Amino acid sequence: MEPSWLLGGAALLLLLLLPALLALSPAARFQLKIGVYCVLCLAASALAVPLCLLRHGGRTVRNMRIIKNIVKNFKYIYGLRFEATGLENFQIEEPCVIVSNHQSILDMIGLMEILPDNCVQIGKKELLYMGPVGLIMYLGGVVFINRKSTSNAKTVMAQVAQTMLDENVKVWVYPEGTRNGNGDLLPFKKGAFHLAIQAQVPVIPVVYSSFSSFYNPAKKLFTSGKIRVEVLQPIETKGLKAEDVTDLTERCYCTMRETFFRLSGMANEANSSGQGPQQ
Repeated sequence: MEPSWLLGGAALLLLLLLPALLALSPAARFQLKIGVYCVLCLAASALAVPLCLLRHGGRTVRNMRIIKNIVKNFKYIYGLRFEATGLENFQIEEPCVIVSNHQSILDMIGLMEILPDNCVQIGKKELLYMGPVGLIMYLGGVVFINRKSTSNAKTVMAQVAQTMLDENVKVWVYPEGTRNGNGDLLPFKKGAFHLAIQAQVPVIPVVYSSFSSFYNPAKKLFTSGKIRVEVLQPIETKGLKAEDVTDLTERCYCTMRETFFRLSGMANEANSSGQGPQQ
């Protein structure tokens, strides 16, 4: 399914706005592009909701394929190019936990660019209340957790572990816990690694290069650019126990941090000390 009319309409809108866009200050251009992005998200969600309901009748991870086919068109509107390697590492028969770095609102485009089939995401509960965006996330099977309640988060993650095994689904988690555009990785929270060890499923790290050369809110920068993505080899957890969570978290953090700097052309930075996982 290729909603070409949505893409064409957005492209035409940007073309009509181009003269005015060029006359604006950098800060105004940045805010306008962010505004258009938010409108696109709302429009895409409003389009996807009836399609998902008609196709599958309600909440299911299979709706993610519909959402993916719509959101992938955003890259053409903003001139984003993806160079992905290691996608073959997603081709495993068993469930797994996928962990990736989290930089900005543009992560959704990067996610949908390589999202494997039968994969759900973990998201904060507040996202559920974002109108049609929250509704389409719900229909796509996104698992919402209350980050302010440790007991609630642990209960939900235990349910997710069982669902992974029962339904053979992959789970995508951002272990930094929040967006981070500071040119490095934040310390990893351990929830994703507790989940992987509890379910005894592999962890697959995914690393996106830095967006800072084309997207930087502090500098009001939002232009076209290339994003390099690398899907790393699965890390087995069979035989690991709860006491191994810290070591697993540290291993993933160090590997992903080194890959992040390499993909971003900052290889020398990889030798500096990172903060490591949170306790």
